Amino acid sequence: MHELAITESILSIAEQSALENQGKKVTDIYLVIGQLSSIVDDSVQFYWDHISQGTVCEGATLHFDRRPAVLRCNTCHHQYPLGEILQPCPNCQSVDIYIEEGEELLVHHIDILKEET
Repeated sequence: MHELAITESILSIAEQSALENQGKKVTDIYLVIGQLSSIVDDSVQFYWDHISQGTVCEGATLHFDRRPAVLRCNTCHHQYPLGEILQPCPNCQSVDIYIEEGEELLVHHIDILKEET
């Protein structure tokens, strides 16, 4: 259910961006979502289709860019991608690891029309 709150935030960001740029219509929103973020694309799309109705964002296409998780070993500082399961560092076998990337959720960019077509 947290996708509703996230989708509301995306809508707010897009509406604010359109307002600040004197935009008449938001056409596309590009999202970056980390592998570990637990966001379900279909749920965000479902909520988007409903809550964007009647706004400057109605009909805008959401683009989901899924990014893999990257881990960093705190012992040897080796960076490596997260596989199917969490495993020790492949370089030194340490379990002292840090999630470097993969938890992010951000609006990368928004396409806005200044004039309605």
